[in-house]
Amino acid sequence: MIYTLTLNPSLDYILNVKDFAKGTVNRTFCDKYLAGGKGINVSVVLSGLGVDTKALGFVGGFVGAEIEQLLCNQGIMTDFVHLKEGTSRVNVKIKSDSETEVNAQGPSITAEHMDALYQKLCGLTEGDILVLAGSVPKGIDKSIYRDIMTHLDGRGIRFVVDAEGDLLKNTLPFKPFLIKPNNFELGQIFGRELDDIGEIIECAEKLRLEGAQNVMVSLGGDGAVMVADDGKKYYSDAPSGALVNSTGAGDSSVAGFLYGYDKYSDYKKAFAYALCSGSACAFSEDLPRANEIEDIFVNQNIFDKIEIK
Repeated sequence: MIYTLTLNPSLDYILNVKDFAKGTVNRTFCDKYLAGGKGINVSVVLSGLGVDTKALGFVGGFVGAEIEQLLCNQGIMTDFVHLKEGTSRVNVKIKSDSETEVNAQGPSITAEHMDALYQKLCGLTEGDILVLAGSVPKGIDKSIYRDIMTHLDGRGIRFVVDAEGDLLKNTLPFKPFLIKPNNFELGQIFGRELDDIGEIIECAEKLRLEGAQNVMVSLGGDGAVMVADDGKKYYSDAPSGALVNSTGAGDSSVAGFLYGYDKYSDYKKAFAYALCSGSACAFSEDLPRANEIEDIFVNQNIFDKIEIK
């Protein structure tokens, strides 16, 4: 089973507005609600690909209830900690000539809430995968991902970490199965801008030597690189297509990698599906569907375009 942990999930309110203008009344021509958060996005894409997944995290109030209901409607299993006080956040995303986002803070998390989460995490068993993704809400220490991995150490659970800065670096001694910084986040870790593929691979390899088994770095429209546990370094340009939406592309890449590796036990195939899943998200309004991912994989011959450096 693949579990995803989203510590600060959201209800994303998507507003499509023609010629959005500040300081005046704007009217939508389309709007919708989606369950949001990096881990939740991974679960949504995995579920669409036919992979069993369960979403964990904290939800509260009427917003939290709606997040659960939206996931249930998609056939996604959940096991959230329900907060006695506070309400899950609502993030507003305005789509017009450009995109504007207003992200709420979310509720505070107490020691009692954390104890309840750890009890749920104790249900994971050998062979399970736990995806730790996204930022942390108020009341949670920046060491939380490391602390969770410490708590579950020795149980045969594989970890995937998609986070920034110390949230990510703190986990390296526990040898996460996959980490996925983008090139900007990778540059932040090493204190410099990374524009050259060789430099990016070099820095990714340093993180692998510090403990990560596989390091996949997304480069946006320029593709991705991966330094893998088999000693190989993979690179590919991004599949071709028109950019529609960048939100969730990185999360879709993580889901694609896990799907490809689960199906084929092959790093190159996993990397190919990561590329296709991230791009399928970028080319559509919402998170990608299985047929959209497969169409890119087959019709653009992605597997054969991957370079091994």
